[in-house]
Amino acid sequence: MKVRTRFAPSPTGYLHVGGVRTALFAWLVARQAGGQFILRIEDTDRARHVENSEQHIMDSLRWLGLQWDGGPYRQSERLEIYKEWAQKLIDKGRAYADPYSATELEALRQKAIAGKRPFLFRDHRPENPPPWDGSQPLRFRSNPTERRWEDAVLGELKSGPEAIDDFILVKSDGYPTYNFAHVIDDNLMEISHVIRSQEFLPSVPKFLDLYEAMDVERPVLATLPYVMGPDGQKKLSKRDGAKDILDYRRDGYLPEALINFLATLGWNDGTKQEVFSVDELTAKFDLGRVQRGGARFDEQRLIWLNSQHIAKLSDQELLDRVDGEGLWDESRNANKDYKLKVTNLIKSRIHTLAEVGYISSMFFNEPKSEAVSKLMDATKIDSTTGREMLSAAKDKLSGSSFSEADIKARLNDLLQELDTKPAVLFTLIRIAISGEPYSPELFGSLAVLGKQKSLARLGVALKLFEKTA
Repeated sequence: MKVRTRFAPSPTGYLHVGGVRTALFAWLVARQAGGQFILRIEDTDRARHVENSEQHIMDSLRWLGLQWDGGPYRQSERLEIYKEWAQKLIDKGRAYADPYSATELEALRQKAIAGKRPFLFRDHRPENPPPWDGSQPLRFRSNPTERRWEDAVLGELKSGPEAIDDFILVKSDGYPTYNFAHVIDDNLMEISHVIRSQEFLPSVPKFLDLYEAMDVERPVLATLPYVMGPDGQKKLSKRDGAKDILDYRRDGYLPEALINFLATLGWNDGTKQEVFSVDELTAKFDLGRVQRGGARFDEQRLIWLNSQHIAKLSDQELLDRVDGEGLWDESRNANKDYKLKVTNLIKSRIHTLAEVGYISSMFFNEPKSEAVSKLMDATKIDSTTGREMLSAAKDKLSGSSFSEADIKARLNDLLQELDTKPAVLFTLIRIAISGEPYSPELFGSLAVLGKQKSLARLGVALKLFEKTA
C-alpha cells in the first residue's frame, strides 16, 4: 500500500495536546512506511475562523519537526471541486435541496421531542425537492442500515440504522461541511490512513454511507481515544493544561521531549522503555499498540521526560538551544568557554530551558547584600559563629588551586577542623557566593566561579556578619 496520511485541522484557534498527538501519529505512520504526510487546512466553517490560526498551526508543526510533504491545501480554495461532486450525487439521486426554513426545522424538532422520539431529518424528506441553486442547503439522501467496519485502533465496530441520517453536504453560504469535503479530499489526495480523534467516531457510519454513494475506496480508519485530564475522569480541557503548543516552547521544553511525551500518551512498544528519540519512535510505532482507552495527561511526567532529553544533549548542544531560544540574556557578555562550564554544571539540575537563567544567575550577577543577609538570618546561626566559619573558609580556599577536587578536599577538611556539618558550613558558603537558598553543586560552582570572585564574595558576606556582631 502506498501510505499517505494527513493532518487536517480547522483554523479555529491554537493547537493543543490532543490535536498535535493526532498529527504526530499520522506523521509517524507515514515516515515509518516511507510515505507522505499531508497538511490540509479545513477552513470551511467561516463563522469560527480565527485570524492567524493557520500560521500558528504551521509554526507549531515546524517547531516539533513534523514537516509535511504536501500542502498546506485549503478547502476554501477548492469550492468548485466540491460543487462538482455535489452535482454527481444529485444526478445519482443521493442528494437534494433542503427547502425548510430554520423556523420550520425547529417546529419539526419540537414535534419529535413532544412525541419522545429522536428527530431524524430523513423522516421529513420533501417529496418534490426544488432544484438546487446554491441558495438552500444540499442534503445527502442517506441509506440507513447496519454498518460494520474495522478500526485500526478500536478493532471491529458496528452501528445500527439509527446512526445514519440525511446530513448537510453544502451549506447555503456555498461552503461544504466537514462531513462532505474531507471524504472528497481524502479520495483525491489518495490518503491511505485517516487518523483522527474519538469525537468523530459517531459520524463514521455517515462517512461509510457517503463512501458508498460516491463509489470511492475507503481508507484505513484509526480512531484515537481522548487525552484525559490529570484526574483521568474527563477529556483534557484548557483548565487542566491543554494550552497552546507554542507555550511549551516559551516555557523551555525541547520539541523532541514533547514528541516523546505525546507519542507515549496512549501508546507503548510493549517494553518498559519511556525515553525515546524521534528515530526510535519512527521505527517502533504501530497503530495496533495504541490503547483503546483514554490516556491521562501527566504534566510531571512531561517535566521528567524533558529533563531526560536535556541530559542527553552535549554541553554545546544545550548552550546552542538556550541561546537560540533567547533564554539566557544574562550571559550575553560572557565568553563561550565560561558559558560552557556553567552549562555543564547546571545541566543535571534543570528540567526546562527556562530554568537556566534562574539557576545560573549567580555566575553572571553579584549576589545582593539584602538577600545574603536575609538568608544568613534564616539559618539561625549566631553572628560570631557565622563570622568564624566564613573567615575560616576564606582562609582555607585562599591557598587552593581552585580545581573542583582541591576545593572539595579543603572544605571537607574544614568540616573536621570546625567540628560542624555540611548543612551548616556549606549552606553558609552557598549563600555567600550566590545569594540564593539553592544553587548548583557547591564545589563545582566555586570552581566555575573562580578563585577571585569566590573569595571576594566570601569577603562581602563576612563583612555583613561583622556589621551585626
